[in-house]
Amino acid sequence: MKKLLLIFVLFSSFIYGQEIQGSVYEEGGESLIGVLIESSEGQKTRTDIEGGFAIVVKNFPVTLEFTYVDYETKKLTVEEESSEPLTVRMKPLTQSIEGVVVSASRREQKIENIPVSLEIIKPELIENKGLLNVEEAVNQAPGAYAMDGQISIRGGSGFSYGAGSRVMVVWNDAPLLSADAADAKWQSIPLENISQIEVLKGASSVLYGSGALNGIISLRDKEPTTKGETKINYQVGVYDQPERKSLRWSSQSLFTRQFSAYHGKMYENFGFTVSAYDLRNDGYRSGEEQERFRFNGSFIFKPKRFDRLKAGINYSVNMERKGLFIVWESDSLAYQPQGGTADPYSDSSSLSRTNGLRAMVDPYVKWYDKFGNKHNVQTRLYYTLNKSVQGEGQGAAASMYYADYKFERKFKRDYLLTAGLTGVSNVVRSDLYGDHDAKNYSIYAQLEKKFGKLNLTGGVRGEYFQQNDLEPDSYTYLREDSSARIPIRPIFRIGANYELFEYTHLRGSFGQAFRYPSVAERFASTSIGALNIFPNNDLQPEKGWSAELGVKQGFKIKNFKGFIDVSGFINEYENMMEFTFGYFKPDSIPVNIFDPNDPGYPAKWFGFRAENAEKARIAGVELSINGTGNIGPVEITTIMGYTYMNPISLNTDSTYIYGEDGNGGFSDTSSNMLKYRFRHLAKGDIQFKYKRVMLGFSGRYNSFMENIDGTFENGINIPFAGNTPVLPGIKEYREEHDDGDIVFDARVGYQINNIFMINFIVNNVFNREYMTRPGDIQAPRQFILRIQAKF
Repeated sequence: MKKLLLIFVLFSSFIYGQEIQGSVYEEGGESLIGVLIESSEGQKTRTDIEGGFAIVVKNFPVTLEFTYVDYETKKLTVEEESSEPLTVRMKPLTQSIEGVVVSASRREQKIENIPVSLEIIKPELIENKGLLNVEEAVNQAPGAYAMDGQISIRGGSGFSYGAGSRVMVVWNDAPLLSADAADAKWQSIPLENISQIEVLKGASSVLYGSGALNGIISLRDKEPTTKGETKINYQVGVYDQPERKSLRWSSQSLFTRQFSAYHGKMYENFGFTVSAYDLRNDGYRSGEEQERFRFNGSFIFKPKRFDRLKAGINYSVNMERKGLFIVWESDSLAYQPQGGTADPYSDSSSLSRTNGLRAMVDPYVKWYDKFGNKHNVQTRLYYTLNKSVQGEGQGAAASMYYADYKFERKFKRDYLLTAGLTGVSNVVRSDLYGDHDAKNYSIYAQLEKKFGKLNLTGGVRGEYFQQNDLEPDSYTYLREDSSARIPIRPIFRIGANYELFEYTHLRGSFGQAFRYPSVAERFASTSIGALNIFPNNDLQPEKGWSAELGVKQGFKIKNFKGFIDVSGFINEYENMMEFTFGYFKPDSIPVNIFDPNDPGYPAKWFGFRAENAEKARIAGVELSINGTGNIGPVEITTIMGYTYMNPISLNTDSTYIYGEDGNGGFSDTSSNMLKYRFRHLAKGDIQFKYKRVMLGFSGRYNSFMENIDGTFENGINIPFAGNTPVLPGIKEYREEHDDGDIVFDARVGYQINNIFMINFIVNNVFNREYMTRPGDIQAPRQFILRIQAKF
């Protein structure tokens, strides 16, 4: 009988095990409700409404893993049974020292564990430099370059007249490219409540779809805290006169004034953020005034009865009135638009005056089910309106309706699945493009597996896309003779990351990507000064792939730590969409060389049209160094990098380089280097903080842009009408400025007390005259005074 009783007691102990109790808090001391706790033996539970938990385990030692939405995952090993409850504190993602990112796999990861190159821009840099929009912020990242509103990563994009982007912009996990031009409206993104900006390099269409051909710019808003936060910023800047006297078009001081305010607060189960922004910019070029007002915020709800659920809505409204400077009058009058500005309603001027509206509403819901699976439903309505002041025929209204369901499950043996469905509907009503609709449906999945120190990633996506009633652009041909095809385009990605030593990570990746023609590229019909833009209904999607090998080496010098990253990359594109100069008169219209008003007059049919180039390849190497910490009493933050690129055309059609009948082609026909690219790009920013004083310096260098459209330098040769210049003086200007550009900025700040800080900023310290795309000389030296209150 005693033996039976002993067996029963031992059996009961085995069955019921030993209980571990504890509580989970955020760093500020607030309880966290609904945190998932999973033991290494497989048992699971969640924290209650007071943040407490109890979990029964069989043996010790045992490892507990704590997972919570928007917090860094934490692991804790319990060596032995104890009557003392555990106290666990979890860190919000934005506070991770190592750098936690989301864009690489659409889930939280430490930056050293991802298989691709990625840069992080922190809000402190944005604030201390007094940057006006996200485009300026992204331009601080190594390997990235901003050109008149368009971002190129590692030379993947040139200049495309504001239509189409090979870089996907993502705001809170949803795309933010307009439905008509597929471009980023940088002014609609609120800088004042961004938690961080992630710049992911390389093809990323498997998880993000069309448009992520060259990379991702991912932005997330700041989560409100229980402590609450209020920020108020005001800055005023004045432009200096340019060095060259012929550029001085105004004797008056030209100012930029910016005001922003933000407040966020999280209560027990409800939180909100709200912010406002106002900009008044005189512009440094004639006619380029800007007025902008933005209002945005969010609501967050975490119900007590459903403690594993989080729901919310983000919203933003941006209204603006501006003059858009496109091309100069001449190289000596480069700050004045072609055609002048005397009559603001004249369509003979290249200056485009527009009124714009950007509005978006983003309802979402996230939850964990009882099995620990994570679900996320993200939606967005994004509306853009552009109305030209110059008259009829130039306006466009576009709406994007977006919905995405994402499922995330962690299996035994370190398998992690991310899968989902996405639907997008675009509606465009426009005098400029006509009326068009598009639908885009996709399914995606990515599986990650950890083998000790090796992390493997594999993903696949299937995409359907159709514009209007045209044949779907997503067809995949199963045979060379096109006799068998399916209307779905599959793409794949693979990646690996290996922890060679504790702070040394090797990585490799390969990814495919694609981009469908935007409405603007396929259907735009307009003119800009002497330039005509023509539609191309036969435009085909472009596709490509990217591959990379890299190593990220961590380092620590006393209390200063960071990463040195070295990588080699190659990107290849087919059917690359580029605006190409040519003669585009339809055969149905007879030629008439005598009457300039006749539809068949040759001059009417010379211009640019989006065309498919055959092939292009961009290969290169990149080095970046990022770090933060203290050396002695001085806090230091750095972000710097150098990129070498060799972007070349692989076209077999010689007219792509040489043009036809003296028109089009490359400006330098002895080179096959792609247009609007650089071979060398270097950037660096370093900031020192000692007690209350901050001092920062930054520099940007790019080599000479070897190739542009030949038409800009050589003009348009029209039969029986001679040569018409497009950008007067551009050829001579480029010959005089052929050594690349280097621009320096500086800043100094003083923390007055716990609330107020004042910064003095000088952009373009040496008043360097430099140009991005042809005819677009950048700002002269600017002095900025910025005051910030944070409490």
